[in-house]
Amino acid sequence: MIYKQKGCGYKMKENSSNLPIGVFDSGMGGISVLADLIHVLPDEKYIYFGDSGNAPYGVRSKNEIKELSFNVVDHLLKFNIKALVVACNTATSVAIEELRDKLSIPVIGMEPALKPAIELNKPGKIIVMATPVTLREKKFNNLIDKFKNTTNVIKMPCPGLVEIIEKDGNNDLEIENYIRKTFSPYTPDKISSVVLGCTHYVFIKSIITNTIGHNVSIIDGNLGTAKHVKHLLNSNNSLIHISKDNCKETTLKIINSSTDTNMINLSKKLLEKRLKNLSWSGHIKYI
Repeated sequence: MIYKQKGCGYKMKENSSNLPIGVFDSGMGGISVLADLIHVLPDEKYIYFGDSGNAPYGVRSKNEIKELSFNVVDHLLKFNIKALVVACNTATSVAIEELRDKLSIPVIGMEPALKPAIELNKPGKIIVMATPVTLREKKFNNLIDKFKNTTNVIKMPCPGLVEIIEKDGNNDLEIENYIRKTFSPYTPDKISSVVLGCTHYVFIKSIITNTIGHNVSIIDGNLGTAKHVKHLLNSNNSLIHISKDNCKETTLKIINSSTDTNMINLSKKLLEKRLKNLSWSGHIKYI
């Protein structure tokens, strides 16, 4: 792994608009973020790296998470990416500041969408589902400290849930049993919203809703992240130049560290299902 010295980050080429956006996650959860990116920026090119071979990050030490994150980023940099999206809440919590310090391209991370949940101003508890690492890290606790009257914010660590989702993407019965057991201490009508603090959980949003009730708002930060990426690239004049010939064909390369060759096909399946849910009508060109 190549660690870059402070101030000596990756240098963007002058004409960076045609370069791809790099996206990575500890596994397939970041595919949900990739879908929102494609929905918001369909003409961009993307390189997605799912580190399923080392998943889950949420049970690893901080040093392990940093090392794994930098290994993935070093690989993505070989594709001359113009921006990096850390589509993993756990990696964001642990490694985002060092990544920003060492790279001179925009580095965008994830954080639980606590602000939208608070702004709903609904009576009841706000439950933040996330990996144990995300919830205990300083970054998340600093996020809570930004707001007043957060006594109704409940941290809900979900060890093992990422592994269930990674197994086959949508094992409904096993996931439903997990959600039912995890939420058993809480009465649904006393819950105002659930914040999905892990990108994997977006894929099971409907299962969560069906299990705890349709009156509970389920909130994720994917769309906000995608819009933020668009804003940053636009401000840097790095958005791809759209021509009349562009018909929402998105070029995408998916890489996965797992030895299971089915991971690529499963990633494509999850992406296309998520894009369909977003009512996206474009075309993916896999490379």
